[in-house]
Amino acid sequence: MEHRARKRFGQNFLHDPLVIDRIHAAIDARPGEHLVEIGPGQGAITERLLTRAGALDVIELDRDLIEPLRRRLGGLGELRIHNADALDFDLRTLVDSANQPASLRLVGNLPYNISTPLLFHFLDQLDALQDMHLMLQKEVVDRIVADPGDKTYGRLSVMIQSRCAATSLFRIGPGAFRPAPKVESAFLRLRPLRPLPYPIDDAKLHERIVAAAFGQRRKTLRNSLSGVLDPERLEAAGIDPKRRAEELDVASYARLANLAAAATAG
Repeated sequence: MEHRARKRFGQNFLHDPLVIDRIHAAIDARPGEHLVEIGPGQGAITERLLTRAGALDVIELDRDLIEPLRRRLGGLGELRIHNADALDFDLRTLVDSANQPASLRLVGNLPYNISTPLLFHFLDQLDALQDMHLMLQKEVVDRIVADPGDKTYGRLSVMIQSRCAATSLFRIGPGAFRPAPKVESAFLRLRPLRPLPYPIDDAKLHERIVAAAFGQRRKTLRNSLSGVLDPERLEAAGIDPKRRAEELDVASYARLANLAAAATAG
């Protein structure tokens, strides 16, 4: 499938057969599972997903890739192609919520220029997802799985780890793609936590607190959260106001958000 990669779509097409084998081993797709692929591109991962599961939904923005995919792979199973922007696509529309809630297995080589907005978009639809296997810039994966105190630990770490178990599976070098990106990649597994170990009463308030804390990460929490929480409430949560954002774990941010929610309700 000859196709010139388009920079505006963030296209880098995977071609390394060894990497493709590792990806499929990690996903371990089974017959009858409901798989959804974001950005199938030239079908490097798509073909085996379709033959293993028997059916596959793919979301592809580039119209020039759709007919070649349909011609080449349509005879291998039920290939349902959605010409759409993944940032706007509602995954819940693919779910039979009455019989198969949280049934979707999401797979994708995400465009690196919009990977963070896409991740937050998927977080908003976790009720439809069983798991996610995603190829991302290694730097982003490192941030997602980072522990408190690590220099890469930040807003993305807290927001994802609050709701998912995150595992960095393996690194992928630039040469595995055509054209080769200028950065290393990594393959990430996300599994929604059910039930949540640290329930959050107000998700939007939690997101606001985490964003405020890491928006001024060099400042103490007393200062960075001054517009959201006063020092007394920090101390009520068992948190020293002199600490900084990267020192708090996921449970502490959930506790802070719930205290703030209770104060607002009161």
